[in-house]
Amino acid sequence: MTNPLESAGNGNLETATLGGGCFWCFEPIFEALNGVRKVAVGYAGGELAEPTYRQVGSGTTGHAEVVQIEFDPQVISYREILEVFFSVHDPTTPDRQGADMGTQYRSLVLYHSPEQQETAEAFIRELQVGGMWDSPIVTQVRPFRSFYLGEDYHQDYYENNPSAGYCRIVIDPKLAKFRKRYADKLKKEPSPAG
Repeated sequence: MTNPLESAGNGNLETATLGGGCFWCFEPIFEALNGVRKVAVGYAGGELAEPTYRQVGSGTTGHAEVVQIEFDPQVISYREILEVFFSVHDPTTPDRQGADMGTQYRSLVLYHSPEQQETAEAFIRELQVGGMWDSPIVTQVRPFRSFYLGEDYHQDYYENNPSAGYCRIVIDPKLAKFRKRYADKLKKEPSPAG
């Protein structure tokens, strides 16, 4: 199924499509943000229709691992989505995030409107001028064309596999740092019944 979030007819909601390494890391981060309604993991940015995880991992499809985020811009802006995105991955390493290497792990913003393009390009310029990183930002900013939903076992991977090695070693520390930095933007946990 392609582009499940945009096809749902969600009124005033917007969609962001972002790649910056393993999609398992990004999904729980964006799901925790107030104003985010839904996050799906999948593949985008390449040419092959209906790619599989194995095909994307071969580096021959042009696709990256991405998250597609449905959000309410009245609660969280696209710029705020980008602020989180750029703070939780390294946008200066071409085709690499940590130990994950290959074009499928590149830093990528796929914009859904001219406004998103303008916001992304302006934000990247601000980051460059601000000197947040010593190296140049290599994030690609390209028009969104299609999104291919990842296999079922990739959806909610962290939630379904919290004790897996990758989750404990890679995702847990990233999530802890994110939650501390963005505590004011997180969804409120339901109060336990007393």
